Amino acid sequence: MSLARQIGARVYISGMALAALGCFVPSMLHWHLTHPAKFLFYLIAAVLASSLKVSLPGIEGTMSMNFLLTLLCILELGLPEALLVGVVKTFAQFYWKPARQLKPVQLVFNLSQVTLCNAATYGAYKLSSVHIFHGPGPLALLVAAITHFACNTVAMSVIIGLTEDKPIKNVWTEIYLWTFPYYMAGAAIAGFVSFFLDSQIGWQASLLVLPPIYLMYRSYHLYLGKLEAEKLHAEKLSNLHLRTIEALALAIEAKDQTTGEHLQRVRVYAMELARELKLSEDETEALQAASVLHDIGKLAVPEHIISKPGKLTPEEFEKMKIHPIVGAEILEHVDFPYPVVPIVRAHHEKWDGSGYPNGLQGEAIPIGARILAAVDCLDALASDRQYRRALPLHEAMAKVASEAGISFDPRVVEILQRRYVELEKIATEQPLQAPPKLSTDIRVERGLAPDAGFAESEKPPARQSEHGRNKDHLGRIAAARQAAEAISEFSLQLGSALSTEDTLSLLAVRVKRLVPNDAVAVYVLRNEVLTPAFVSGDNFRLFSSLSIPLGEGLSGWVAQNSKPILNGNPSVEPGYLNDPNKYSTLRSALAVPLEGTSSVIAVLALYRAPADAFTRDDLSVLQAMGSKVGLAVERALKNSGKADSTVKVSAASAAHAGAD
Repeated sequence: MSLARQIGARVYISGMALAALGCFVPSMLHWHLTHPAKFLFYLIAAVLASSLKVSLPGIEGTMSMNFLLTLLCILELGLPEALLVGVVKTFAQFYWKPARQLKPVQLVFNLSQVTLCNAATYGAYKLSSVHIFHGPGPLALLVAAITHFACNTVAMSVIIGLTEDKPIKNVWTEIYLWTFPYYMAGAAIAGFVSFFLDSQIGWQASLLVLPPIYLMYRSYHLYLGKLEAEKLHAEKLSNLHLRTIEALALAIEAKDQTTGEHLQRVRVYAMELARELKLSEDETEALQAASVLHDIGKLAVPEHIISKPGKLTPEEFEKMKIHPIVGAEILEHVDFPYPVVPIVRAHHEKWDGSGYPNGLQGEAIPIGARILAAVDCLDALASDRQYRRALPLHEAMAKVASEAGISFDPRVVEILQRRYVELEKIATEQPLQAPPKLSTDIRVERGLAPDAGFAESEKPPARQSEHGRNKDHLGRIAAARQAAEAISEFSLQLGSALSTEDTLSLLAVRVKRLVPNDAVAVYVLRNEVLTPAFVSGDNFRLFSSLSIPLGEGLSGWVAQNSKPILNGNPSVEPGYLNDPNKYSTLRSALAVPLEGTSSVIAVLALYRAPADAFTRDDLSVLQAMGSKVGLAVERALKNSGKADSTVKVSAASAAHAGAD
């Protein structure tokens, strides 16, 4: 509960208590008991009826069957007796078999509410019977019943709305409005009993009210029991629905291991913005599901593209752009009761119409998708990714704010910018639920062969260099091939006399002539781990200390997928910048796989200080050397007979030692 609502609830209860005292004390001062037996009967009946209470749906509250007795007290007794009976039955209801431990402030509120409600009902009955209808009768009794219903239900709705942070109108319509027929039936029964009270039978006719009270209790008890059973059934279906959503999210997690925490944080942010923007219940439920499932279409995107720790090629981006469409098509078969699919399809649309897949613009983009796009971008910028380190939260927010009116809805960005620190705190306090570990890396021993049999294993085809547009480019390619041939022939001629370090040193010298770089490293793959076998140039100590698991970081991705990376971020290599005392001036990386006779045996990585320093021509040069150099390195590794290669620090490295 917010501080404003806490203060509002306290002021409301205090005002009710003071008003109730203002009614109760003067009435007691003028009380004169004229019918002790009748009063005692109503008092005992009210206490007994207090045990006949039913739980109200949706709240932690109950309703007793005392309304009939309240009306009879107003008809047959005076205001002091009616108020006293109300106070006593409230104490009885409060302490007699309570469903839960109640607080003193709840007793104060209930006493105040009952006292004021009974006083208002008594006043409405007397006013209508004397000044409007000129005598007691059914119409005056109807006015009293309506007054009692209004005072009782409105007072309860206000306090529930304040304490449980719910709209007061919704509380009244959903929880109390359905009880109106009960009050009308109660008024009819009270009038019927009052008729016999005026006959020769006398006040003993009040006994007639006891069976209707019990019957009303049983009918409402059965009715609410049926509602509760239907509610439990709906909750089971909802839980099943939620588990289906979680299972689908788990499918995303199996494809993209960086998604789990991101999804949970996006959901927290999105729900808070939905409350601020006052989205409808269906829109909020749809956004909650979409915040978890918006990337499910990535199941159709090749894994090497999703996990690539570098910039995507135009062709790879075309593959990535299908995931909102595929995600929407998958979720269309789930038959959600709220509009999840439009949000998933549109979560990469932009405010100015430059997004994909449909180029929607402005208000044409579903509000849920507009919220999701902004919070998804903010959390992505503030989180580590394969291709870059996380930005500080305030810098990430500044980048999102700069796109207001371009990529994102300005209204959504305004709220996000005003509350992002608070939302980050809420998201951080949420316990992260670790998904179950999926068996994606086990080996299944059974199964002899597929029905169609096995194909022969093929060596990945050697990459062909791209034909340049000018003679200089063609000349560099030719020089690269000649260098690779020379290294390969040199290693064949010298045989075991040429060590791994000598081969790699020769490779580094030849590469330096062809592709300018500030640092070069060759990582050899041993037992699913890349270790540096040769390092030269800037930050050589940092690179020399690395141990890169296959598939992780920039070089690990290149080795696992046998694909190059152009202008990647060097800082994403595992362990490269773990020490806060270390720093790097290198901002571009060009890495290519070196393939042996059957698989990738090493990764050649070049580094430069400027961003985006390498060109596609540089990549073509290294690819032209790849296969020949890979075979030479493989021969050198076999000849060396070493399990682990030692790092050779070249003279060039020593010259740059001050750069660490």
